[in-house]
Parts: sequence; structure tokens; C-alpha cells
Amino acid sequence: QVQLVESGGGLVQAGGSLRLSCAASGRTFSSYAMGWFRQAPGKEREYVAAISWSGGRTYCADSVKGRFTISRDNAKNTVYLQMNSLKPEDTAVYYCAADPLGNYGLGSSYRYWGQGTQVTVSS
Repeated sequence: QVQLVESGGGLVQAGGSLRLSCAASGRTFSSYAMGWFRQAPGKEREYVAAISWSGGRTYCADSVKGRFTISRDNAKNTVYLQMNSLKPEDTAVYYCAADPLGNYGLGSSYRYWGQGTQVTVSS
């Protein structure tokens, strides 16, 4: 079992930055990949970024490439999402997810999910 707790969300103006954190507990953190997803009101859940178990490979959706960076600290059992140049369309609840069994970009691949943290970007 893995428990995930996100933090770092909030209200920010367009062009601003936020860093989300996701603290994991349970199984050995360094044994599984992690991902970030988001869901805006009335929209489908959307893949944002993923990172391999070692942190050596990272992936980002085209919609956030060049603005968002995923990273992890296995010593702190934490994965991060640094979000820069935020836009109003980035407004959503952001979720971290753990231990994908297949495609990192598919939410259905992930076994564990956090409760989410709200990010609101004002124009």
C-alpha cells in the first residue's frame, strides 16, 4: 500500500509560479514511478507529467512542456511539480499518482492516488 498527500496548491496570478509536493508513505518510495494529473471542472482528468523510479527519466504533456518540471527526492519520499508561467487554463485540482503498471500517461495505469490540491490561476 502507498499513501499520497499533496500540498502546495493555492491562488496565483497568471505568469506566477507554484511548487506542488506529494509526500508518499508505505512501500519503498524509490521502487515505483510517479505521475501528476489534473482535472478542471467539467473536464476529463488530464495527464501532466511523470517520472521514473530513479528520477532519471521525466515526461511532460505538450500542454505544460517548458513551463512545468517534475522531480523527486527519494530520500524525502517526495515528488514535486514546479509550475512556472502559469495560465488561467492551468486551473484545476492536481493529483499525484504512484506505481503505474503500464503507460505513464494513462491514469488507469496508476495504482495509488492522492486526494488532490487545488490550483487556481487568476487572469
